[in-house]
Amino acid sequence: MEVYITQILIIIAINIILAVSLNLINGMTGQFSLGHAGFMAVGAYTSAVLAKTYGVNILLAILVGAAVAGVVGFIIGFPVLRLKGDYLAIVTLGFGEIIRVIILNMKITGGAKGLPGIPGGINLLISYTFAIATVIIIRNIMLSSEGRAFLSIREDEIAAEAMGVNITRYKVLAFIIGAFFAGIAGGVYAHFYQFLKPDSFNIFKTVDILLMVVLGGMGSITGSIIAAIILTIVPELLRGFSEYRMVVYSLTLIILMIARPDGILGKKEITDIISFKKRGA
Repeated sequence: MEVYITQILIIIAINIILAVSLNLINGMTGQFSLGHAGFMAVGAYTSAVLAKTYGVNILLAILVGAAVAGVVGFIIGFPVLRLKGDYLAIVTLGFGEIIRVIILNMKITGGAKGLPGIPGGINLLISYTFAIATVIIIRNIMLSSEGRAFLSIREDEIAAEAMGVNITRYKVLAFIIGAFFAGIAGGVYAHFYQFLKPDSFNIFKTVDILLMVVLGGMGSITGSIIAAIILTIVPELLRGFSEYRMVVYSLTLIILMIARPDGILGKKEITDIISFKKRGA
């Protein structure tokens, strides 16, 4: 039982990293990317191959994998982010599938059979160190001048450009940062499960991450954390009702979105709520 709870807690940490990093792109910069599972796959496989084949320390391998995911984010993002809305969503979705198909056909990744024997060593301390670091770094970015540029693009891209904000630069920057942290999540995932298969990074994984962002609130780091916790625990609680699991899970999401169409916290953070209550008191 203790092992099971530890596993759930580590999955929550991985999902927090994914949700917060995608929120930077979708919620705070106003883009609509569906390529996060692809970046996660790049980080996961790079880290796994470095550790397994070349004996690289897993922490260094995770960081290198994240850096490679960030570089891929730049290469893909620079031409792609000139697109907007649905077009951007379709292209990034296609990118995620291309990454998965490439992995599927590479010998070093194990192809469809998967990649076993990945060095382990991920525990609660390491996973939550990465999760907390992700939250702190992205929170600090949002409080910086770059963060204000991201928000200005989300609120009104034309007005932001008129005020001198380099739209393409900041869109690509958000994409690189988001891809980097998705790569971190992928590395932690690889060394925790010690086995990777391409199907783990398909469209359904992207939808899972997107649900966390939408449910928590597009633009709220706290909301993304809460949603990541809820959407990790609820499916586990429903394992005993396998026949009705997806029905109950879908109904839960529908009810939550009807009750809170802007997400659990909307664009607010927990600090906004606390300071509001203090002023009210």
